[in-house]
Order: sequence, then C-alpha cells, then structure tokens
Amino acid sequence: MNESRSLYVPDGLDGERVDAGLAKLLGFSRSYAAEVALAGGVAMNGKSVDKSDRLLAGAWLEIEWTPRREAVIVPIAVPDLGIVHDDDEIVVVDKPAGVAAHPSVGWEGPTVLGALAAAGFRISTSGAAERAGIVHRLDAGTSGLMVVAKTERAYTWLKRAFHDREVEKIYRAVVQGHPDPLAGTIDGPIGRHPRHDWRFAVTADGKPSITHYETLEAFPYASLLEVHLETGRTHQIRVHMAAQRHPCVGDAMYGADAALSARLGLTRQWLHATKLGFAHPATGEFVRFEAAYPADLQHALSVLELD
Repeated sequence: MNESRSLYVPDGLDGERVDAGLAKLLGFSRSYAAEVALAGGVAMNGKSVDKSDRLLAGAWLEIEWTPRREAVIVPIAVPDLGIVHDDDEIVVVDKPAGVAAHPSVGWEGPTVLGALAAAGFRISTSGAAERAGIVHRLDAGTSGLMVVAKTERAYTWLKRAFHDREVEKIYRAVVQGHPDPLAGTIDGPIGRHPRHDWRFAVTADGKPSITHYETLEAFPYASLLEVHLETGRTHQIRVHMAAQRHPCVGDAMYGADAALSARLGLTRQWLHATKLGFAHPATGEFVRFEAAYPADLQHALSVLELD
C-alpha cells in the first residue's frame, strides 16, 4: 500500500536538491529519496520533479511512495568466509569479495551476518536489527578483516573505539600510476557525488576524511600502497585515490582503466583490509590480526611483478 504526504517547502530547504530535501523532511535515506523521485513520486506546485531539481521555499510538495520492505538477515553459508579469531566477545572474519557486511534493501547476495548465522554464531543484538553486531563495514567488493561484536559489552566498546579513532585499520591497495609524493596524507572531505547516487566524492560539504598512504612497490603501470585510515567514510580509499587520479586498479566505479583490469583478471577493486588492531573489550589488551591476499588479488600482483 502506498503512502503519501503533502506539505509546504520550509524556508530552510530553499534551493536544496529534491532528494536531499526529502531525506530531511521525511527521514528517508538520500538514495531512497532519489528512488522515489525517479519513480515520479514527487510533485512541486503540481509539476513532477526529478531528484536533482531544486526545492523552492513555500512551494507545495506532494510525495507518494511505496514503503520499502525491511531488510532481514538470511542465513546463507559462505564457505570462503575465514574465521580469523573467535572468543566469547568478538569474532574476527576475513571477508571475501562479493559479500556485504549486512543486509540492505536492494542487496540480494550473501552477507557476513548471514554467513555467521548459518555457521551457528550468536551475535550481539545491539544496533538496527539487520546490522546487529556490526561496528564497521567493508564494501561488498573489498576483501579483508572485519570484527563483529558477539555481546552488548563488545558492541558498545568497539563502537566507541571506532568513533574515537582508536582502531588500527591498515589496507593494501594497488592503484594506477605512481602517486606523487610516494608517501603522504590525503585530507579531503567526502560526501555524496552530486550527480551519481551510488558514488561518493571529495566535496566541500562532505565529512572530514583523512587517508595516509605509503608506496611499497612501484610497477610500470601501477603501485602497491599500504594505507592507514584515520577516518572511516564509505568508499574512502577508493574516493581519495581516484581524486588524486590514481584509482584502485579494477575499480570501474571510480575510473579504473578497463584494459588494465582485464589484463590483470580483475572484476573488482584491488583493495584488501590486511591488518586490524584494537583494545579487546574484555581485557583492554591491544590485539592485532592479519589477513593474506586472496587469490584474485595475488594473481593480479603476480602479473604486475612480471611486467
């Protein structure tokens, strides 16, 4: 059953994009607000408007939408999901590519939470039901280490640690070309891409985002980097490296060269969460975990080494 709302545009949203304004007015996510507009569900002063049109203060808005079905955790076994560490408080996994951290509307593939449920793990019930126990995420196309809370204490402890930037997050990335300088810091706020709903970009009004990188090895057409994240924005490494004109190899969304990706046999970005460290929620002792490169990334690296 469809729902609808009719209201005047408040002065504070004058000039705001339709999708951003709907998100603020109705509590939608911006991506869902964009979907509603694209489906023809938004009219301003009787005229249908697109997601990127601008709101006019005092205009009469009419919105009609079909409520989304809530995402639920479906137990689906993921044989390639590695259990790196497991105790009473936490489980640390080595997530393969093609697996999302948790269920979301529009994602029909396997998830870390679904894989853990299928394997019989009991996870913290803190957080939204479909994200229970999740304190940080990796993109579906990014492989590597994630920690999931099994108790309420661990969830609270780890959420604070991530928020306060007390977690050591180290990635390896292969990017196109050679960054100049070979080691440095990228400090650029990240927000929604102004023209592409599913992408992010360095934007003036984005959230503070800091990435530290160091070149470990240079090849003729690419470089292997070690990357330390100070913040944890969605797509942060991918966005920051693309903004420097050095996108992750294989990352079609952010401008990677298709010919190079094909030559290396890559169907996703060369990006791996290789090290993760934090104070353990039960003991306070700092613990570190490591994950080796998966087969597809190792193969691509081997091809580059032969150039």
